[in-house]
Amino acid sequence: MGRMGRRAFVVTTAGAAAALATAGDTAASVRSGGGAQAASAGEGEPMGTAARGKRATREFRGMWLASVANRDWPSRPGLTAARQRAELLAHLDTAVERRLNAVVFQVRPSADALWPSPYEPWSQYLTGVQGRDPGWDPLGTAVKEAHRRGLELHAWFNPYRVAIHADPSRLVPGHPARVHPEWVVPYGGKLYYNPGIPAVRAFVQDAMMDAVRRYDIDAVHFDDYFYPYPVAGEVFDDDAAWSRYGAGYANRAAWRRANINRLVREMCGRIKDEKKHLRFGISPFGVWRNDSTDPRGSRTRAGVQTYDDLHADTRTWVRQGWIDYVVPQVYWHMGFAAADYATLVPWWSGVADGTGVDLYIGEALYKVGMPGQPTAWHEPEELSRHLTYASRYPQVGGHCFFSALEVGADPLGAMSRVVADHYPTRVRTAG
Repeated sequence: MGRMGRRAFVVTTAGAAAALATAGDTAASVRSGGGAQAASAGEGEPMGTAARGKRATREFRGMWLASVANRDWPSRPGLTAARQRAELLAHLDTAVERRLNAVVFQVRPSADALWPSPYEPWSQYLTGVQGRDPGWDPLGTAVKEAHRRGLELHAWFNPYRVAIHADPSRLVPGHPARVHPEWVVPYGGKLYYNPGIPAVRAFVQDAMMDAVRRYDIDAVHFDDYFYPYPVAGEVFDDDAAWSRYGAGYANRAAWRRANINRLVREMCGRIKDEKKHLRFGISPFGVWRNDSTDPRGSRTRAGVQTYDDLHADTRTWVRQGWIDYVVPQVYWHMGFAAADYATLVPWWSGVADGTGVDLYIGEALYKVGMPGQPTAWHEPEELSRHLTYASRYPQVGGHCFFSALEVGADPLGAMSRVVADHYPTRVRTAG
């Protein structure tokens, strides 16, 4: 993959988000409408309406293990089942060696599955052919082997991405997106399910809940993709759904936010109904809103704001207790003017304070030593400084590193430095 970032190769969470923030207010203008009225939508309900999963009582030390586009695993499509399994176990062993205690494993990268799902085809990232049985069960193996090693296994799902290309004919025959072409919106060279269609929301939940029922996973985990990141000169064409389902909303932005709020609340309810102890977490892009847009926002100048651009009201999800934990992707260095790590950690700490929602900070290990990154990312101690700074805030319960490839490769020795400075022994996430 050439060590590309999370959004840079259109796959996982917002790893290339620094570029978005660097562009500041010129990268993405604030969407019209919404405003304070939309910001408060959904905030009238009592905090913590969902049944809570068991809270972590010790430090969370996680890493993301991405499968989309073969970012971390498997190293390439078409490996034998034995080779795939060996590579997976090697990543789990690396987590143990780095004294981590949780692996966030991407099991539904693009409307597909890394388990034998009755809803969606086997992922092409396993065999190279979508729908082809790889001859083993990666998710089932990951759960069993992670637990053998004292690791939590968080199953990571992308709710709405269908494909990282824009050609429906490349999807396997019988794929739900081909059976229901009216569910799909092409945008930015990719295919997405339309979050504004109730049948879509029900289907993606059903597909994810299959894994919840089958496996002894420790958490359900969403990344930052809800409505897609903005692409200059393109429009996400949900006119028909807006016309059919948008009655009663002040504008389309408010309706879109309500669609994502429903997904989060409904998924939480279904998880707790099935397994009350199971935790539900989300790792959003690190900026909810800039304070120039909303006085409740962070002192940042990010070019993307999740509330306005992804229609993801991440602050409300935390304040209302609709999730058990949040892992904002604070993928910028200390002192970065547009989105300073030292600005965003206290902001998120204030959001999580008193909610009962665990706060972990997403760390951009993948940027360390990368050509073109600011000087700070070429200093081996930068990430360790992050953990030292975050330790000032009692609301911060741990960190998660993107991603497994770099946790093992240890660019510039930065991960080893984190372990030496902050992880003297292994700890479990719960007592």
